[in-house]
Amino acid sequence: MCRILATCLAFLSLTTALCASDHLLYFEAQGIGGYSTEQKKAIYYSQNPDAEMQKPSVGFDYLQRFSGETGDWASFALQGRFAVTVNGTNGADSYQLEPQVYNAYFKVKTPDGGPYVWAGHNRPAFGLGSYLDSHALLLRTLAIQGFGYDRDWGVGLYKDFSWGDISATQTTGSGMPVYTKGNNMSAARISYGVLSRDNYNVGFSLGYGRTLDTMGYKLLQPDPENMRLVGVDAAFLWNRFEHRFDLLGGEWLGQNTYAGLYRFGINLDQENRYKLEFQPAWWKYGDERNFQGSVCFSSLVTSSLTLRVMYTYNDNPSDNRVVFQFYYYTPI
Repeated sequence: MCRILATCLAFLSLTTALCASDHLLYFEAQGIGGYSTEQKKAIYYSQNPDAEMQKPSVGFDYLQRFSGETGDWASFALQGRFAVTVNGTNGADSYQLEPQVYNAYFKVKTPDGGPYVWAGHNRPAFGLGSYLDSHALLLRTLAIQGFGYDRDWGVGLYKDFSWGDISATQTTGSGMPVYTKGNNMSAARISYGVLSRDNYNVGFSLGYGRTLDTMGYKLLQPDPENMRLVGVDAAFLWNRFEHRFDLLGGEWLGQNTYAGLYRFGINLDQENRYKLEFQPAWWKYGDERNFQGSVCFSSLVTSSLTLRVMYTYNDNPSDNRVVFQFYYYTPI
């Protein structure tokens, strides 16, 4: 992992040294702190110490566009960070820096109005997480919750139409790390509605393969398990109100699985600087059932700095958790 990040940083230094006007480079930093009644102590992560998000971290976000006489024909995205990871040993916490590669893909626009094609580390074509960028948010999609992968290594394509879009991906089915244990994941999604124009989008997804049980860069089980999932998601924006739904069912990691969430957001002012969100989520994985309810308040202090506070009740195991976050993201 360190070698991958070092190679990415070397490439980034080379490209930014050219001082081209067709690239964007951002500095990213976040702090996380809170308290868990189940842990009975302060915590410095939002979900789990092994998960990739959210943790105290510093990093960068880079986008390079490639253009010709007819306009943009390709782009390269790279987002990396160093995150503070908590390891519990004999009841005592220890801390280490974990290098993370988040976005890392090359995307090409095919000729004659064909689809965009990408290769690298990007979003699988399944559910709400396929188009909702959650890397800075405290509220979790089902993929971040563990029912899928927020990012995965592989290839994919997508095409926009006047009525919606179609996307498909073929990935490793391992998430953040790369493993070759016979694991693979095929996914496809078709949707109706253009969210930026129509203020709604409704999608239908299919997923199939043999996937690995990973959390962050940690492999939890050595062998891949069956994945056969069907998903339905939707987003509706109306005035200051936002509604998002995500439902899935089938087989995940060899277990019968059903999961769903509803996210309701209210923009409290006309400039969208203050937002209040509510998210109940429920899932059944094998014989395990759980309910989770979250409330999150966000404040855009400046164009670069966002403050968030979230309360989450978790039923299994029983936990009441309060988490604070500052997130800083600015061009450099």
